[in-house]
Amino acid sequence: MRYVRIDHPGGPRWGVVKGEDVLTLSKPPYEELEYDGGRLALRQCRLLAPCEPTKIVCVGKNYAEHAREMGSEPPGRPILFLKGPNALNRPDGAVQAPEFVGRLDYEGELAVVIRRRARNVKEKDFADYVLGYTCLNDVTARDVQQQDGQWTRGKSMDGFCPVGPLVTDEVDPAALALTTRLNGKAVQQGHTADLITPIPRLLEFITAAMTLEPGDVVATGTPSGIGPMIPGDRVEVDIEGIGVLKNQVI
Repeated sequence: MRYVRIDHPGGPRWGVVKGEDVLTLSKPPYEELEYDGGRLALRQCRLLAPCEPTKIVCVGKNYAEHAREMGSEPPGRPILFLKGPNALNRPDGAVQAPEFVGRLDYEGELAVVIRRRARNVKEKDFADYVLGYTCLNDVTARDVQQQDGQWTRGKSMDGFCPVGPLVTDEVDPAALALTTRLNGKAVQQGHTADLITPIPRLLEFITAAMTLEPGDVVATGTPSGIGPMIPGDRVEVDIEGIGVLKNQVI
């Protein structure tokens, strides 16, 4: 299935993509699909982030070359941090940093959207808890992150987590190529086969410590090639089989 959330006169609405159309749902698709009879042309829909997180759990330095470009060796276990729900941004949404931010970075990532409450999940059972996979840009105020010595403020500013354009269960998360483009030029190229901690093990590690709720998001880490963005730039996170997340910096 390929799911989207769309702006709708009656409020945000989930839908299933069928060809060039969206079949709308009467409730989120976490437990079962319940169609409401609506059909809309996908090209005419204003897409929202395909998730409704209570929290966004992120994994730092989960690609070896990215760890090295950040000045450290690959970690021996996952490094977790959170982005607040206030950071959630939609496909084609504007990314704007406060005036005090000196350097704003892109970080293209594969993200997991959770479908059911997850606590103490075992690796072998991880797929039972996954609605699907999507693209995410872990926008970072790099100078703020470095000044603070921890990551909360630099990672969780308003709009610093674009997600989308859709979420799908039709891909193998361990076999996906990821490309980030800045103004049309490829600046990050990675593959999820190179994740230090793969998704099944990540979910076991995370849920041993905290409960994930339906709609929560796990961002799996960014490959090497991170760099700055400035107002006027357009950034795209392109993951095969999922789509392209596009956002403008203003």
